[in-house]
Amino acid sequence: MAGAYDDRDGKIWFDGKLVDWRAANVHVLTHAMHYASSVFEGERAYNGKIFLSRKHSERLHFSAGELDFEIPYTVDEIEAAKALVLTENGLTDAYVRAVAWRGAGEDMGVASARNPVHLAIAAWEWGNYYGDAKTKGAKIDIAKWKRPSPETIPVHAKAAGLYMICTTSKHAAEAKGCSDALFMDWRGYVAECTGANIFFVKDGEVHTPLADCFLNGLTRQTVISELEKKQIKVHQRVIMPGELEDFQQCWLTGTAAEVTPVGQIGDYNFEVGALTQDIAAHYEQLVRS
Repeated sequence: MAGAYDDRDGKIWFDGKLVDWRAANVHVLTHAMHYASSVFEGERAYNGKIFLSRKHSERLHFSAGELDFEIPYTVDEIEAAKALVLTENGLTDAYVRAVAWRGAGEDMGVASARNPVHLAIAAWEWGNYYGDAKTKGAKIDIAKWKRPSPETIPVHAKAAGLYMICTTSKHAAEAKGCSDALFMDWRGYVAECTGANIFFVKDGEVHTPLADCFLNGLTRQTVISELEKKQIKVHQRVIMPGELEDFQQCWLTGTAAEVTPVGQIGDYNFEVGALTQDIAAHYEQLVRS
């Protein structure tokens, strides 16, 4: 499947039924378009099975609750819908996007309690998120924006509105020939990239920012668990920007990113070392097991 995302063959699950891809449309006065009342999940299927599928569906419900709306479909119904989408589109290895949002209704201001909530699920073939960075190591810019305090936004929801600074930061990074951008948080600590969590290696031990003001990704959690099974020490802690020069290796994690090595962040360089290669290969094996 190729071409613009609104002009493809295939089926999308939309509010309980399969519709033609090009017919999966919403009204221009959809609340989510104006006020960002939308949550989503990005998932990957390997050999016909979505990795951590149920955890993604559960998190979708959690995120909706953080934005004060309820998805009118149970986790079991979402699981069945995702399986149906893969089958109907003939996909086994695919990216799966589930999105829930407040639609057009009686309210067209900030408040939208009377508006209906919709759910759609689409799937498509998608290769490496960072292209050849999987082997060469991604080049990362440092974003001018900062991840905000948990007192200002629902930081643990996977909500569309939280990605506004991600889009602008990734555009700026790509204009410099980079694959992504690294955020600091409002305190000045190292946080995450625009769509991926970050890990560092120093003297055989792994360090990753404490997920206290950004999404604790499911891939992040999986990689930490697998490292600990290998008896590799993982430090989840505050990381200062000045520490970047002391780390020898670096990688990103995310459903789209999977495990992607990093070769450079700003002026700091990293080797695509043995531990990075090992955890990337181990993750590839795990998701297909």
